Amino acid sequence: MNKLNYQSVILIVDFGSQVTQLIARRIRELNIYSEICDCDISDENFENYLKASGKNLSGIILSGGPQSVSSFLDEKKYTKFFFNKVPVLGICFGMQIMTKIFGGTIKLSENREFGYAVVRARGHSKLFDGIEDRRNAKGHGLLDVWMSHGDSVDQLPENFKIIGSSKNCPIAAIANENESFYGLQFHPEVTQTRRGSEILKRFSLQICKAKNNWTMKNFYELSISSIRTTVGKKRVILGLSGGVDSSVLAVLIHRAIGDQLTCIFIDHGMLRLNEADEVMEYVSEDLKIKTIKIFAKDLFLNALKGLSDPENKRKVIGKTFIDIFQREANKIENVEFLAQGTIYPDVIESAGGVSKSAKKIKSHHNVGGLPDILHLNLLEPLKDLFKDEVRLLGKALSLNPRILKRHPFPGPGLAIRIIGEVTEERLHLLSQADKIFISQLKSTKVSRKDIKDKLVDSSLLDRYWYDVVSQAFTVFIPVKSVGVQGDHRTYEWTIILRAVVTTDFMTASCAKLPIHLLEDVSNQIINNVKGINRVAYDLSSKPPATIEWE
Repeated sequence: MNKLNYQSVILIVDFGSQVTQLIARRIRELNIYSEICDCDISDENFENYLKASGKNLSGIILSGGPQSVSSFLDEKKYTKFFFNKVPVLGICFGMQIMTKIFGGTIKLSENREFGYAVVRARGHSKLFDGIEDRRNAKGHGLLDVWMSHGDSVDQLPENFKIIGSSKNCPIAAIANENESFYGLQFHPEVTQTRRGSEILKRFSLQICKAKNNWTMKNFYELSISSIRTTVGKKRVILGLSGGVDSSVLAVLIHRAIGDQLTCIFIDHGMLRLNEADEVMEYVSEDLKIKTIKIFAKDLFLNALKGLSDPENKRKVIGKTFIDIFQREANKIENVEFLAQGTIYPDVIESAGGVSKSAKKIKSHHNVGGLPDILHLNLLEPLKDLFKDEVRLLGKALSLNPRILKRHPFPGPGLAIRIIGEVTEERLHLLSQADKIFISQLKSTKVSRKDIKDKLVDSSLLDRYWYDVVSQAFTVFIPVKSVGVQGDHRTYEWTIILRAVVTTDFMTASCAKLPIHLLEDVSNQIINNVKGINRVAYDLSSKPPATIEWE
């Protein structure tokens, strides 16, 4: 697909921080397009990336990272190519990288800072001018910020000045304003830095002169034009799952090329209970897009037989999808493209970004290209979007709210919510348990007690818990434990409940569901799903865990 011609891009160079994606989100909230690239990108690859992307670079932000700057630079042999074109903002580790490259020195701090700190603005700077939380007795502007560092700047590089300091960090912010280079030892991207968004806005709009034209209306118009130019008179097939991503994608492409699009809905037997019928119903009633339904449960289960490793399962499922698409594509004349609902978190988790050195978290069946035997080109109009942006696009496309509010469901389906081998028995148990959990979330409202217990904000009163949480599902784990039902001993399987709250699906927290709801779900599952005698709730956040278990 042709690259969209964004007028402005703020590029975030990722040095391994757990909150790098938050920087991208904060910039996009300003209606400026942002993108992440790996720090290992070479000078040549960086130039090629800028040329190939068709994007107009307005500024660069260097993220934080867990490493020691001195040893990191000794290994990477860094050059100054990030500093040759546009304004640069270094955050935490990024500020130390900037300092070291331009001849300053870094030291291990005697007093490390993790958490809340107060930074005093020192001297006039474009970055901080007029931005403050309060003033001290002497009239100095103060900022409430969030720190997370051990190393700190010891000596400034030539032509840099101090623009901020804290009690434990005399050099907490620096600037070379002639070159528009800035460094912050604190993290403006996190909500604990109260004026962080204002600082990022000042850097992006006033210093970088970026255009804030990143809106779903603009994205829609650019995408429609790009799809029409790319596809021409050819035909497109699309794997429709019924989820938000593939539904939004189907409507977007259909708006662009009409009947040149054919959707293929593959019932691989690993969908949620009754989901296949529900998907086909809304496709015919709401989307009104030509869709072929393929029932392939036996094909997928046979391919998965004996497999327990999650990466192997994902790859086998991806290959089986491709085999079916190839077979169906051969039945349609003039098909040249396969459309996929790849979104930006998929690309990042699969290390599908600019640099091959990025760490792969897990493979996504719709990331990584297509086999040559398929003889199709990929069409991925959503791959620059975060999940919440896909929903905004769907709203702009007037999609039915019941589709837009639907929780994400992975392409491999329940196969990656079954730890270990996928079998008929495990699919049956998991689908039954999942139905109970989701039904309970859809029928239980947030109460005043939930708000009093500080589980959620008061604005969510009387909303259904399904709409409050971002994603909820059950996981089957191949662990049996002893139980008692009536007077009888049982030795049966375990189900895990998972519910998270997030905006972009790059980071997530476990949902604080009320204990009575969890108890009701547990009782219903154990009483109604024969073969399950224990239910647990997953409290982990992302990171360090992922949202899905596999």
